[in-house]
Amino acid sequence: MSEVLELTKALVKRQSITPLDEGCQDLIATRLKELGFKIEHFPFGEVSNLWATYGKGEKTLTLLGHTDVVPTGPIDKWKNNPFEPTERGGLLFGRGTADMKGSVASFVIAAEEFCKKNPNPKGRLSIMLTSDEEGPAINGVQKVIKHLTDRGEKIDWCLVGEPTSENKLGDVIKIGRRGSINGVINIKGIQGHTAYPHKAKNPIHISSEALNEIVGLQWPDETGEFPDSILQVSNIKSGTGAHNIIPGDLSLKLNVRYSPSISSQTVIDDVEQILRQHKLSFEAEWEDSGTPFLTTSTTLIDSVVESISNVTGVNEVEQSTAGGTSDGRFIAPTGSEVVEIGPLNASIHKIDEAVSIEELEMLVQIYQKVMEKLLT
Repeated sequence: MSEVLELTKALVKRQSITPLDEGCQDLIATRLKELGFKIEHFPFGEVSNLWATYGKGEKTLTLLGHTDVVPTGPIDKWKNNPFEPTERGGLLFGRGTADMKGSVASFVIAAEEFCKKNPNPKGRLSIMLTSDEEGPAINGVQKVIKHLTDRGEKIDWCLVGEPTSENKLGDVIKIGRRGSINGVINIKGIQGHTAYPHKAKNPIHISSEALNEIVGLQWPDETGEFPDSILQVSNIKSGTGAHNIIPGDLSLKLNVRYSPSISSQTVIDDVEQILRQHKLSFEAEWEDSGTPFLTTSTTLIDSVVESISNVTGVNEVEQSTAGGTSDGRFIAPTGSEVVEIGPLNASIHKIDEAVSIEELEMLVQIYQKVMEKLLT
C-alpha cells in the first residue's frame, strides 16, 4: 500500500464530522514533527487548528486544508460504511476521501518527500489545517490567520487542496472565488381570519410583487473573470398551517454569490430599496460570510499549471472562479496569492464519496513539484 493511500485511509477512519477533528491533526502533527516541523495547535471552542512550519526565509508557501467532513446522510444508502475506507475499481470510497482528506494526506506525503530532499529550502514551507471549514468557519482559518498576522507572520503563496478537478486531475484550478452574503427578511402583516380579510393584512399577498422583483435582481460582472452575481431564495415561510388563518408575517431567506464588481452593501441596498418602494414593513438581518478574491499575480498560478502539465500531461488548465466559497477567502485579503487544486469533485458531499487512488499518487507529485519550483 502506498503512503498516501495508507494515510488517507487512516484519516477517513476518524469520524471527524464538523467541527470535530477526532485526532486527525495529532496524527499529522506527529509525522511532521519527526521531519523537523515546528508544531502549533490553536484550539478555538470545539474547533481544532494546526499550524506547522519548516525552514526559514523571506517567502512562505502554505498548504491549506481541512480535516472536518460533512455528515454522511443515510448510512444504509452507502455501499460500505462511510468511515471504513474501501477500495473498489481503482477508487477509494469513504466520507472525506475527495473533500478533502485525500488532499491533506497528499500534502503531508509531498512535504515529507520535499523536506528529505531539501533539508534547507530557500523559503518556509507550512501546513495549515482546520476542523471548521464545512461548518460556520468562524473558529477556523479566520481566527488562525488573524493570530498569525497579529504576530507579524505573512503567507506569500497559499495552495488550497479543495477538489477542483472536473473530468481529469488538474483540468480545473481555482484562482478566485465569489463572495457570499446571506439575508433573513421578515415582512410584517396583520394576522386575521380568512373570512374577514379587510381586518387583516396578508404578508404573502402584499409582498408578492416585491418578491418577484427581488428574485430578478442580477448584477453584471465587470472583471471578465466571474459569473454575474445572482440572487437565490432558499426558503420562504409563512402561516400557521391552518386554512382559516391569514398569517401575520412572512420570513424569507436568500443568498447572493457576488463578484468583486459589487460589494455586499450593494446587495443589501438594492434588496431593501425594493421592499421600501413597495411600502412594506420589514426587518432584515444580513451576514457577509466571505468576500470575493481573485489571484492576478502569476507566480503561484504558473507553478501550479506547470506542475500539473509535468505530472498529468494536461496542458490546457481552466483557471476558474466558479463554485462556492473556500477558506482561501480568509488568506487572500492578507496579500497572499491563492490557488486551489485538488481531486475530482463529482462525488463530494454525496453518498459513496470516492477518490481515484491513481490520482492521489499524482496529486502528491503535483504538490511536491510546486514546492520545488517556489522553495528551491
